Amino acid sequence: MTDVAALKRRMGRVGVWNSTLGGESASFEREAAAEVERLGYGTLWVGESPQGKEALVHSALLLGATQRMMVATGIASIWARDAIAASNGANALAEAFDGRFVLGLGVSHAPAVSARGHDYRRPVSAMSTYLDAMDGAKYGGPLPEPAPRLLAALRTKMLELSARRAQGAHPYFVPVEHTARARAVLGPDPILAPEQTVVLDTDPERARRTARRFMSLYLALPNYVNNLRDLGWSDEDFAGGGSDALVDAIVAWGEPEKIIERVRAHLDAGADHVCIQPLADTPRDALEHLRVLAASDAVSS
Repeated sequence: MTDVAALKRRMGRVGVWNSTLGGESASFEREAAAEVERLGYGTLWVGESPQGKEALVHSALLLGATQRMMVATGIASIWARDAIAASNGANALAEAFDGRFVLGLGVSHAPAVSARGHDYRRPVSAMSTYLDAMDGAKYGGPLPEPAPRLLAALRTKMLELSARRAQGAHPYFVPVEHTARARAVLGPDPILAPEQTVVLDTDPERARRTARRFMSLYLALPNYVNNLRDLGWSDEDFAGGGSDALVDAIVAWGEPEKIIERVRAHLDAGADHVCIQPLADTPRDALEHLRVLAASDAVSS
């Protein structure tokens, strides 16, 4: 059994979500991961796409470049590998790297699933079946403790599954009010680790333009739009990359102090861990933004 309270402490209150590292060289990634650890962030999250590095191999690269920081997948798609491979791979990483790996699992989205040659099925049922197969897998190697898992969860049924069948949930592309709702569904104990996109720019027009470029991709995906509808947002908010109100709710922008305020708002709403995703022109620029935020005490928020 995973000690969830201990896992929360190891993950830290603030982590980093990075969608661009996978496109860089392994040598750059090692340097970047070591820098994120040096800055004091508790967990480094990496995604997975049909065009990118395989999630478990990618995590091994980052774990090998660090000594204390946790590495989490945000997320590993259940369509990218069968459940036994996911279970055995995650457990191998947990054993090899002293329990520093967290397996974030998700059902992904129809376009990405189709690109892998699969048919997108009912997400909660597909995830439940996958978890059944993971739980039935027999791992033959030495294993002090199985790898913990979090589920990419937005709406009620997947959040409930996260509480029953995993150590918690990793919501993505969500405003603070979702964090409060998710905590109410999960209950007090499971881990709640939302992603928070940030733009270090004090010019409203420029910052929102940067945010809309990022948001336009996600506002074309029904999973995210339907979740936002549940929270009261409308078609008018989704048009043109997002209304000002929606942009400001999804992407925190401005001075470092404004970013810190948003992180604290998630924590006050019930999050255990907030992973910040800086939008920047290059991965090196993103690292510089993380340095600025670390220097302004965002990490210790």
